[in-house]
Amino acid sequence: MMLCSNLRPSLPHLFSMRLLGTAATRTAAVKQPELLPASLTFEDPSAFRVKSLGELLRALGVFRLCSFPVLVNNCGKMMTGARILLGRRGFSLLLRPTVYAQFVAGENEKEISQSMGKMSLLGLRPMLAVPIEEDLGESTGEKRYDDNMEAMLECVRMSHSNAWSKDPMMQLKITALLSPELCVKLTTLLACQPFDLSHLVRALDGTMITFPGLEEKEAVHFLCGLRRLNKIAEASVNKVRVLVDAEYTYMNPALTLITMALMKKFNKDGAWIWNTYQCYLKESRSLLLEALHLSQTEGFCLGVKLVRGAYMDKERKLAEKEGRVDPIHPSWEETNKSYNGCLDVMLEAISQKPDRYRIIVATHNEESVRRAAERMEELGIDKDGGSVCFGQLLGMCDHVSLTLAKEGYPVYKSVPYGSVDDTLPYLVRRAQENRTVLQGIRKERDLLRQELRYRMRLRGQKLT
Repeated sequence: MMLCSNLRPSLPHLFSMRLLGTAATRTAAVKQPELLPASLTFEDPSAFRVKSLGELLRALGVFRLCSFPVLVNNCGKMMTGARILLGRRGFSLLLRPTVYAQFVAGENEKEISQSMGKMSLLGLRPMLAVPIEEDLGESTGEKRYDDNMEAMLECVRMSHSNAWSKDPMMQLKITALLSPELCVKLTTLLACQPFDLSHLVRALDGTMITFPGLEEKEAVHFLCGLRRLNKIAEASVNKVRVLVDAEYTYMNPALTLITMALMKKFNKDGAWIWNTYQCYLKESRSLLLEALHLSQTEGFCLGVKLVRGAYMDKERKLAEKEGRVDPIHPSWEETNKSYNGCLDVMLEAISQKPDRYRIIVATHNEESVRRAAERMEELGIDKDGGSVCFGQLLGMCDHVSLTLAKEGYPVYKSVPYGSVDDTLPYLVRRAQENRTVLQGIRKERDLLRQELRYRMRLRGQKLT
């Protein structure tokens, strides 16, 4: 039940992969491939030279804890238990200088500004993320959704008003503004009938629209959610790029439809609203091709956040429980092939129309990062042209982020912020969803240890 099949009746035709690969001659001059800098092997521990001794020790300690599957798999229960035993204040004192400081920018604007100022000095750009989201059974009512909207408007303000970086970005989850249950129902309806984008754009503008299949209460809530999204988009256009996160397959078609409506309205002269594509899905390439064609037929710019995906275990268990075909690629190698294939599709499109397409290569995978850099060189895509950037999570994969920034590539770090209580569910969910990455950060730990030994030797030499 993906959007590509749902929108097909309303489109005259789709670009096939072959058509995209043999599209019109590129307008950008293609350079001959050149040898990439040796630093893009990401083997140099000096990338961490900008970190303080305390930051090195903290990262080593946190990553060591994250390498134990039993701790990661049970971190939610353990943190809940620790909070009960230590109390709110004691738990905060324990978490703040450790896991919280590693992965969260701060609680208030002063703390966030200090973190972002330091990040800017390192050549990194922040992509602020309000850590609020909901899943089925967690809906909290219109008042909470309105409060979430205000938090996101504040995120827009902070991202734009502070001189942390040019071309600021932020992340947004639609389920923080619209109930997951409605998104699931919309996805079910989309399997039977197409929704015209112009219809949704009118709803974004505030027109009272009827949606076949929705009860009156659901339609009212949908309109309220669309107006919340519209208000955030109006505040961010020409200021901050809003990257809409992908979530679970049972609601993604609805989320994508809403995001495309936002793009149709706000991306006329630039990519201000972006959509996320999860390459662990078997249909990721066809979804991306659909989006490229839709952007052409509807006349809007397309921004793409390309990720591997973070909900693999839950998706597989749900598919098995419901007797559906597993939507996830059967192996890590197939997911890598999918990611690199989608990356090639987008870079090819960017090389032809760099002013119409943008991508953030959001990955911790070094091979995909190098591939992106190589393809940019081959296709004549400038590092600082604004069409291609890279992204990693705050507190993780810094040897890749810092090296890319040093080589002149635009690099964003996904930066959650808020109190310990507010960010705890986010941290637990991210740890569990990214445990394969967390357990595979041995190389980063080794580089941190090498840098630490270098500091100790240097210190010893100074004392003798």
